[in-house]
Amino acid sequence: MNRRDFLKSKLGLAVVLMSVANTIKAQTGVKKRILLRSSWQTVNIGDIGHTPGVLHLLEKYLPDVEVKLWAGDVGNGVKEMLLKRFPSLEIITAADQTALKRAFQECDYLLHGSGPYLVADTDVAKWKNETGKPYGVYGITYNDVNQSSKVNDLLTNAEFVFFRDSYSLEYAQSVGVKSKIMEFGPDGAFAVDTFNEAPARAFLAANNLQEGKFMCVIPKYRYTPYWLIPSKNRPLDVEKDATNQAMKEHDHRALREAIIAVVTQTDLKILIVPEDETQVAIGKEMLYDPLPTEVKQKVVWRDRYWLTDEAISTYKLSAGLFGNEQHSPIMCIGNGIPAIVCRFKQQTSKGIMWRDIGLGDWLFDLDVEKEIEGIVPAVLAIAKDPQAAKRKALQARKVVVKKQKETMAVLKREL
Repeated sequence: MNRRDFLKSKLGLAVVLMSVANTIKAQTGVKKRILLRSSWQTVNIGDIGHTPGVLHLLEKYLPDVEVKLWAGDVGNGVKEMLLKRFPSLEIITAADQTALKRAFQECDYLLHGSGPYLVADTDVAKWKNETGKPYGVYGITYNDVNQSSKVNDLLTNAEFVFFRDSYSLEYAQSVGVKSKIMEFGPDGAFAVDTFNEAPARAFLAANNLQEGKFMCVIPKYRYTPYWLIPSKNRPLDVEKDATNQAMKEHDHRALREAIIAVVTQTDLKILIVPEDETQVAIGKEMLYDPLPTEVKQKVVWRDRYWLTDEAISTYKLSAGLFGNEQHSPIMCIGNGIPAIVCRFKQQTSKGIMWRDIGLGDWLFDLDVEKEIEGIVPAVLAIAKDPQAAKRKALQARKVVVKKQKETMAVLKREL
């Protein structure tokens, strides 16, 4: 037997053995196992939120399936937060190659979680090449910034790919991605239900904020200045920093105007919060410090970063949220809280999901001057009629929940 025939025979034998093993599993009632590839970083509560969101969906819609988490980063208290909500979850990292090898053998399916692109393309390729088992992709953005022939091939060979915004779906189709199921599927962070109410309420009490009587606002530079985060150990990106400095006043002026309007025209206060570690300082620089002294009396600047569970618990106690980020609004809508998204081209197309779920008039493009004019009126409308805003948020949530149910049904069929 020559080498090529030998390899073919080994592959054929592996396929037969895998088929027999799957049949035995089905006949003996052994649980199916999913390996969830997620948890990209911990310096951003949205990147943290992807994981518990998808875990919640799997728990809700596939209760008989065992899930293992193949995590990138679960430091800084995130592992503890996940295990508090999912106490039986096995968390595997690249440092434990023995556990990872066992997961490759035991798991029937790889699910790549939500993210800004196919974040773990190398790991998906490893799964595909080493196991031959099926895999799917849940809630990603895709565009010319991260497109490649390698990723196109991985997406095409996936059992399904759910894109978290309609632009990404159309783009993938335009570059020849042909997975047998390609649809809009909400970002996994919509489903986060990790809460930490005690510190949230303690912070509100310490800062004289009352439930339902404040709105949250989040700042953001065009590019996240990762070079300012010690754990990232990245050099200054001169070009990106120059863009940030050039655009920071333009991108935060309307947010400050909205803060002033809410404080002076309603009885609500404002809480300035971060979505990533760098935004603590940005919130002070661009939102709090420039405010008139009399306005500052009704504005609170959160002076430290937090985890996803405390953030969501705080958002749930608020009248709504607005700002230049995406995932805090996602987690708000997932919990029925009104949320306005201001976006710009550096954030790719993910903001378009707001139109996809019926919230187009709560989406503002900071690269279109005419749209900026609508930010203050939209924020004021939420502040002045929170019940109407709440109904609108809940209606969008219904759209999301319907799609979540449909997408999980696809995964269940594939298993």
